[in-house]
Amino acid sequence: MFVTPVEQKIKNCLDDLSKKIDFTPKVLVVLGSGLGTVADGLEEKQTVDFASIKDFPVSGVSGHAGRFVFGYISGLPVAVMQGRVHYYEGYSMSDVVLPLRMVRAMGADTLVLTNSAGGVDPSFRAGDIMLITDHIASFVPSPLRGANVCGGERFPDMSHVYDTQLSDCLRDIAKRQGIELKEGIYLQAPGPQYENPAEVRFYHMIGAGAVGMSTACEAIAAVHCGYRVCGLSCIANPAAGVTDMVLTHDEVKAVGERASGKIAGLVYGLLEKMSRERDTL
Repeated sequence: MFVTPVEQKIKNCLDDLSKKIDFTPKVLVVLGSGLGTVADGLEEKQTVDFASIKDFPVSGVSGHAGRFVFGYISGLPVAVMQGRVHYYEGYSMSDVVLPLRMVRAMGADTLVLTNSAGGVDPSFRAGDIMLITDHIASFVPSPLRGANVCGGERFPDMSHVYDTQLSDCLRDIAKRQGIELKEGIYLQAPGPQYENPAEVRFYHMIGAGAVGMSTACEAIAAVHCGYRVCGLSCIANPAAGVTDMVLTHDEVKAVGERASGKIAGLVYGLLEKMSRERDTL
């Protein structure tokens, strides 16, 4: 049986990781800039640095710890990525989505994506949380370009990327926790520069509520390899031109850290519900 270079790389990572930990996750949670503390509530935690895994891509971006945290929420086995790699760092798209494909091969079937993003919708304020209802990924290469890998459809349907049942759960959890949950379309830009005002006006015109440099490509690859997907954006700042403020990565991290409690509450609420209702959710 022919194995593509991408699949061989995933196998190499899995083989090396299996020497460090014996764990079968049900859920993968990916944490964006400044949101790393969401992993603190896991029980029976074990950590593995990305850099210690053979052939695994490693981020050099501040605010991304660069490690897996494996553990449990109410008995549900969860893998948490504290940080991710980005296309703008020079990685191929196949490397950007390699972590989620690897964890899918370990047994996970649900993916919770989080990020820090700029608010394109002028009603959004720093610290708001946006439920991702859809995305626009037309400005970055598809992670499915090249040989068809991981047993997915060559031309997968993307009509419902973000799982309706999981999204409804997050809405209910937000109401119970008193969190005002915004909703909108996330647009992935290539970066690393922040968007200029003309681009932000264009993104708003085509329907985007928030813009960032990750997530959409991960969601595409996740649907292709069989995950159920949901996503949350922490609005770190109004995007360029919405206000007169200057955009900085330090501010993105700071707002993410302040909002991480709300993100953690939503994610833990979802995972606890999944643990209680494993047969139906």
